[in-house]
Order: sequence, then structure tokens, then C-alpha cells
Amino acid sequence: MELKNFESIAVRTQSERSQFNEHSAPIYATSSFTFDSAEHASALFNDEVDGNIYTRYSNPNNNEFVEKLCLLEGAETGIATASGMAAMFMSMAAFVKSGDHIVACRSVFGSTHQILTQLFPRWGVSHTYVDVDKPEDFEKAIQPNTKMIFVESPSNPALDLIDIKYLADLANKHDILLNVDNCFATPYIQNPIKLGAHIVTHSATKFMDGQGRVLGGAILTSKELFKDILFLARHTGPSLSPFHGWILSKSLETLSVRMERHCQNALELAKFLETRDEVEFVKYPFLPSHPQYELAKEQMRLGGAIVTFEVKGGIDAGRTFLNSLKMCTLTSNLGDTRTIATHSASTTHSKLSEAERLKVGISAGLVRISCGLEHIDDIKKDIEQALVASQKELV
Repeated sequence: MELKNFESIAVRTQSERSQFNEHSAPIYATSSFTFDSAEHASALFNDEVDGNIYTRYSNPNNNEFVEKLCLLEGAETGIATASGMAAMFMSMAAFVKSGDHIVACRSVFGSTHQILTQLFPRWGVSHTYVDVDKPEDFEKAIQPNTKMIFVESPSNPALDLIDIKYLADLANKHDILLNVDNCFATPYIQNPIKLGAHIVTHSATKFMDGQGRVLGGAILTSKELFKDILFLARHTGPSLSPFHGWILSKSLETLSVRMERHCQNALELAKFLETRDEVEFVKYPFLPSHPQYELAKEQMRLGGAIVTFEVKGGIDAGRTFLNSLKMCTLTSNLGDTRTIATHSASTTHSKLSEAERLKVGISAGLVRISCGLEHIDDIKKDIEQALVASQKELV
């Protein structure tokens, strides 16, 4: 029976059962796999037959995780990695060499920014940043040596959106690759490959795990492009632990249910924050006040779990707000069952200069909220009392 619905695919896609007829996939905690014969080993190493050789190459737990993601994203194949940043790096590094050029949206995660501005220049790979609110500038930034467009949508933490179909058409026009970081949306909310992207990257550490337990990443693409990614992965070793692969595959079974609740809480929180005098502004893709609201409704199923806002009073008021939270957690992660508050300027994007942060919408008092699965009334109550406390010193 062919499954076509997201929820059923996520639950029912499993590795082949062993002779023990287990209902839930076991953990394949092995570094290597045996061969039936010398000829079988040779065939495996020469890609003449499918099978596992070494967990640095592949493992049944990681294979199951990737197979699910491919079905959910609409990709032909892919690979699991030890972290989201391993996926981000490999998805770009596999396709560039000295003298090449990348066009990227200016609003990217802090570590991705470091790859583009600090690591790649060591190897002669340059980049050009483009503001997402000026989509026409993407084509202006393309050079004869441009090999890829790399974007986040929604971006971290400013929640800027990019018209993925527009960029896919542009990339095809210039015979270059479009690589989309789909971490904030997850396959449940947005499918860049179905919109024309050539590569999709994920930090599975976030919503795919969903409980703040493990690190992981994924790259999804076509069989043709996968050859270069696989070569780099095999010989550099950013391998996902089988245990983490097992957890992530199991976690995908509840992704749709969790994301529905995450997004429901986030939208209600965003609407609540818009009513508060202590808040300078609120940004959330499914708020009509978001500058790209119509685009969000067009290419996203829901608005996502992240809400950003500015506390009136700048950095001091923002610090007081964070220190006054009683239930919400202060940490740099996101995508947990628990609601998390992050001050991006001093944590995830602290390596950017103040000017660079302001260019991507990260002001000194900007707070990023990753809405968890608690009851929305408790989330709002905690944030409300912290907002009130943030203004007391200003009076």
C-alpha cells in the first residue's frame, strides 16, 4: 500500500525487520558490517550493489531517518550528519572550489555566517550577501563564477522570508544551485524541493528531535547532486551516531502533531504580544503585520514555532525581561517541548558586529521565543509578568 499522507509516511516508514520481527526498529550500534564473500565486499565498495559497509558511510538507523525525510520533503536521496552545521557546511563545500562564489541571504545563522566569511575565504571561495527584502538583488549579485544561492526561509532569528520558487527559477536560469536551510519550517510546514530548490538542509537537533536531546543534521537532494556530497562525507566523516539516528527517526513519527501545537501556541503568543504596550514590535510569518505575510501563506502550511519581538527600553529592558522569566527557559537552542527565550545579539549571533546584526534585523533588545508545548495560558502568563518587570526600571 502506497502511503501519500505526511503523518502516515512519518509513522510507517521503517527499515526492513530482522529475523526477530521487532515492531520498533532496533539500534544498530555497530561500526562495521560483514560481507557474504570477497566478491560481495568488492561489489559493495565499487557501488555495484546496495548495502552497508561502515557506519561512517551508512547505517540502518540513519538510512531509515533519511528515507523518511526524503519522502516527506520530496527528495530523491540524502544523508544524515552529526549536526546541523555539518549539513550546512557539506551542502556548500561539496560544490565549490577555489575561485568560486556563493550568493547568500544576509540574514543567516551565526555559524553559517562564519563559514561564509571566515572559513571559505581561506580556500578562495567568496560570497555576496543580499537583503531578502530586495529579491531583485539576487540576480544582480550573480557572477560568472557563482555556483550556488544559499538562503534560510524563515531566517534565524529575524523571520524574514524568501520567495523560494522565484529563486529556483533564477538559479535554473543561470545554471547554478539553490540550497535552502529549511530548519525553522521543517518538512511539515514547507517543502523547498517541491518549490524548485536543488538542495535542502536541516538541523535535526531542533524540531525533528523536538525534545532537546540529540544533535543531528540532514542534506536532501537529487541522486545526481548527491554523488559530490557523498564523496565529501565519506572522506571527512561527519557521521551521525546510530543512536541519534534512531531517536530522530522515531521523533519524526510525532513531528506533525508537535508542529501543529507549536504553531498554534506561537500564533496566539504573537497576537498577544501585539497588544502589549511593553513591546516595540512583533514579527511572526502568519501575522498580517508581517511584511511578507502573503508569501508566508503561499509557501508555508503554518507560521512556524518562532516568534521574535523587541522589548521597549533596549538592551537593559531586554535583559530584565529575560532574567524575570520563571517558567520559560534561557538557552540558545530551539525546537524543544519547552518554551525557550534567547537573546540573539549576545548568543547565537554574537560573532557578528553590531552593524552586521542591525542589517539582518537583530537589534539590541530583540528576543527570540521558541514556543513549546506547554499550555498557552502558562506561556503568556510567564511572558506577561516578565514584560511588566522589564519596564519597572524605566518608570
